[in-house]
Amino acid sequence: MHYLNGLAEIAPAYDGFILDLWGVIHNGITAYPDALDCLRKLAGRPTLLLSNAPRRAGSVQRTLQRMGVPDALYTHILTSGEATWHALHTRSDPWFAALGKRIYHLGPERDRSVMAGLGTTLAATPQAADILLNTGPDDSRESAPLDAFIPELLACLQANLPMICANPDLEIVRGTERILCAGSLAVWYETEGGNVRWIGKPDPAIYATALATLGLPAKRVLAIGDSLRTDIIGANAAGIDSVWVLGGIHGDEVGGDPARAEAAAAATRATPLAVIERLAW
Repeated sequence: MHYLNGLAEIAPAYDGFILDLWGVIHNGITAYPDALDCLRKLAGRPTLLLSNAPRRAGSVQRTLQRMGVPDALYTHILTSGEATWHALHTRSDPWFAALGKRIYHLGPERDRSVMAGLGTTLAATPQAADILLNTGPDDSRESAPLDAFIPELLACLQANLPMICANPDLEIVRGTERILCAGSLAVWYETEGGNVRWIGKPDPAIYATALATLGLPAKRVLAIGDSLRTDIIGANAAGIDSVWVLGGIHGDEVGGDPARAEAAAAATRATPLAVIERLAW
């Protein structure tokens, strides 16, 4: 892997960019000044912010605005929540076409925009539902261990509910705190025999949408992310060159050490083109 001091060393070789948000542009609380400067330097070339946030793109845009990330610093936002809404809306995929209209939601109320305008109903219990929409722990349980969710997941499993996982991330780091995500719940559900449909990175389908949005072929695009499991492996599967940001979700694991970074990438079978400590120009 090539170690970059700044994105300027590699950016001229590409026409467009796919950037992760959490761990790359912000830490869940504040935006990184160097990352914002980097976005300014990329002005004039299409940039797509690709996030596994289980919310509509407009919701994420408003959050970025509150963090001080102006709309003018990027050209597109695509979220796993937006992709989930689209899949439920069009039902062009056979898996989604077979689903009913009653949704049991495991997640915070702020994520319910994923169900807006779809003609679905919110079920109060798993037994009254056709679908389990998993967007991750709600605010009251975001620091809870996985065990806290097993009774609810078991009830959904016993009701034979297919799960839509609208955020494949296993965990995130908010500030300095690690928080469980929907992906961890989905892994348990799938391991126990549940039917799970994953929406978002690393699924190549969301990269196909991203490339179509950018209007560019994979070979002309660079993806930048902090997660080996989602950002880098997803880019690898889509045939897109990638830069791994070491200081994000893997920060404690690799500590900026090249040998540890190499070992982590090898263990995950992820192959970034280059690595960078943090997104900076």
